Amino acid sequence: MPHPASADPTRVLVCIPTYNERENLPLVVERIRRAVPTADVLVLDDNSPDGTGRVADELAATDAQVHVLHRAGKEGLGRAYLAGFEWALERGYDAVVEMDADGSHQPEQLPALLAATAAGADLVIGSRWVRGGSVVNWPLHRKALSVGGNLYIRVLLGMPVSDATAGYRVYTADALRRIGLDDVASQGYSFQTDLTRRAVERGMTVVEVPITFVEREIGDSKMSGDIMRESLQRITSWGVHHRAGQLRRLRRREATWHQL
Repeated sequence: MPHPASADPTRVLVCIPTYNERENLPLVVERIRRAVPTADVLVLDDNSPDGTGRVADELAATDAQVHVLHRAGKEGLGRAYLAGFEWALERGYDAVVEMDADGSHQPEQLPALLAATAAGADLVIGSRWVRGGSVVNWPLHRKALSVGGNLYIRVLLGMPVSDATAGYRVYTADALRRIGLDDVASQGYSFQTDLTRRAVERGMTVVEVPITFVEREIGDSKMSGDIMRESLQRITSWGVHHRAGQLRRLRRREATWHQL
């Protein structure tokens, strides 16, 4: 059941992983600070060779609500977010936001996601594929890949979530503690699916809020064949285990029925 409205997060941290986002970072930070002035920002830079880390330090030097976590090298989206989650929990934040640095996740829509958290959601997903959601500047084949991939996830894992791969989301601090982060090894889209799966399995309240996703205009996409292959392999493995567990439970019920 949803928590009462008293769960309204008072301390919010927006985590932004970066790798070669020097041009985009100042723009997205400015938009975040304007959209949700009370929120803090944590830039998680993976030692970007283009100097993104230096730009982040300059932003932090002029704004006490902007922080930077310098990481040794490029280790992937999942590891960056896990470092951000740990940083946030250690400092007592009530809610943690995942947001891309390239402007595809519009900061102006963050208040709507935070409102769903205030209404009792443990995990709020900014969804492209629920009614009211949309994608701008995507070719048809990429849209088909995302819709098809999410349908595959929904059917295989039995999750009532339309956009499990979405990267614009809000977790309450309590949800992050309950989800079990110690053994998360997934990256890319499978990282988002993994945490969604864990939240659903633990009976958490997952809410999808429609967003408009805007494809980046500056810089290169981080999507790669390796990320897609890892996602497919991990999701298929989780699905096999999920279905095997269902089959075992069904057989136990049948055995119990025959004994009656």
